[in-house]
Amino acid sequence: MVDHDADLRVEELGLVLPEAPDPVASYVTLVQFGDLGYTSGHGPVRLDGSSVVGKVGLDLTVAAAQDAARLTALNILSTIRTRLGSLNRVTRVIKVLGLVNATPEFTEHPAVINGCSDLLVAVFGDIGRHARSAVGVGSLPGNIPVEIEVILGIRELEASSRPT
Repeated sequence: MVDHDADLRVEELGLVLPEAPDPVASYVTLVQFGDLGYTSGHGPVRLDGSSVVGKVGLDLTVAAAQDAARLTALNILSTIRTRLGSLNRVTRVIKVLGLVNATPEFTEHPAVINGCSDLLVAVFGDIGRHARSAVGVGSLPGNIPVEIEVILGIRELEASSRPT
């Protein structure tokens, strides 16, 4: 039994999840190993398939970068739901790594990644509270402002529910 229905919470919050991104090279977007799940890095892809671009501190404000981190979290949620069948299989958001494409002078990396962290807590409740690193980098693919990956605790499928 699930104490907190994350799938329902997405609806209650009025969130629209984008299509789960497909890998663009020889990798997968989520690997489950036992009761752990590891996502690949995700970026801020809009519903129309375009990406938010820009360097934080030059092209984007902290608020705009937080919005990009929130959008990235929506993409991560979409991957989790698509690959696992339900957000309710998540037993814990363990760790978030947020990379921020920023100018050398920029120092508010944690504030940017709060856009992701706050959404994960809103969707998952207490199991969404996680360890986190927010790191500034000189560039990211396609000049996206943030790239985020997540480590999850995952509820195993019951034997009768496993694909054969």
